[in-house]
Amino acid sequence: MQSAQTPLYIWQNAAWPRCRYDLQLLATPLAEARQQLGVLAGQAQAIGLARSDLQTLRQDILVQEALATAAIEGQQLDAAQVRSSVMRKLGFSDSGSSARHVDGLIEVMFDATQNVNVTLDADRLCRWQSALFPGGTSGIQRIQVGQFRSFNEPMQIVSGTPGKEVVHYRAPDSAVVAAEMDVFLAWFNAPAEQTYHVDGLVRAAIAHLWFETIHPFEDGNGRIGRAIIDMALAQDQQAHQLGVAGLISMSRSLQQHRKEYYDALHQAQTGDLDITPWVSWFLKLFASACQLTQSHISQAILKAQFWAAHVHSNFNQRQRKTLQKLLDAGDGGFLGGMTADKHSKITGASKATATRDLADLLQKGALLSRGVGKAIKYYVNVEGWNRCV
Repeated sequence: MQSAQTPLYIWQNAAWPRCRYDLQLLATPLAEARQQLGVLAGQAQAIGLARSDLQTLRQDILVQEALATAAIEGQQLDAAQVRSSVMRKLGFSDSGSSARHVDGLIEVMFDATQNVNVTLDADRLCRWQSALFPGGTSGIQRIQVGQFRSFNEPMQIVSGTPGKEVVHYRAPDSAVVAAEMDVFLAWFNAPAEQTYHVDGLVRAAIAHLWFETIHPFEDGNGRIGRAIIDMALAQDQQAHQLGVAGLISMSRSLQQHRKEYYDALHQAQTGDLDITPWVSWFLKLFASACQLTQSHISQAILKAQFWAAHVHSNFNQRQRKTLQKLLDAGDGGFLGGMTADKHSKITGASKATATRDLADLLQKGALLSRGVGKAIKYYVNVEGWNRCV
């Protein structure tokens, strides 16, 4: 049984927030994380992609990151609205419509990664949180927006049905949040000679854990905490002049390992002040995120090579639309291959026109075919793809 004197949560320790970690135990995962970051930086600099291709890749990753950080919280955003919001933020005025809460999330993500030299203070964080909830509600529940929480009830992370709730975590009381955040922000904003002696990747891990432990807002803490990861990583990349800002898919990697993410946070937030396991887990996930982006860049190279090979093929707009879908889906990603019926639905063409379009693409070498007659299916002709078809 937990004694009255033994701290249950990390913030209840007398020495909080002076957490500790074992650099010797972190040496291997930190070296691997730095190596993968270096590979990514070298790939981004040497791939020979046109500037517009690299910008398109950043746009695609930002869209996926926005979808992922929301999905971690169980919120499913409309991908088309997210893309429209991203494009509008980049200055494309005819990019379509989006919702205010989507625009708010994109604003937060842009601010975190583009304005890395601007002080992260309480006001900025409160504006971030306010942007996530433009109507002042979470669902239909009215919440405290644009301010740290001030209610008297415990701030708890709970699961289970009413009467059978399981408390996974309890944050510090609202009365001490402002003081806790003052200490956190002073550390985060300290000059490099005071703070950056901590490796930048380790700093990002600590910053996220520290912020999530305080849990200063009534809602939105996860998304803001992941924006803080992005900001800390962008500052590290700037310090090392790596040129990979906006290319690392941390939220997408966290979503793919959502249960492990919550388990690692829970373990770090309970017990004593040794956060070595959390930092180690974070570094391994970061290395995985770098590898995911390396895969994205490889895909971008293949797409660029495909279009370059067919620069004189004179595809019509219907054909280009379908080819882009096949390329975006990646190797084997377009389930069941392309058919005349699918091409017709994608483009609005008649069945006869769709059949002629695909036959023309096959003749020009843009597609490969499998099967005959009504069973024929088409696949984009990219070297190394379709081996499992």
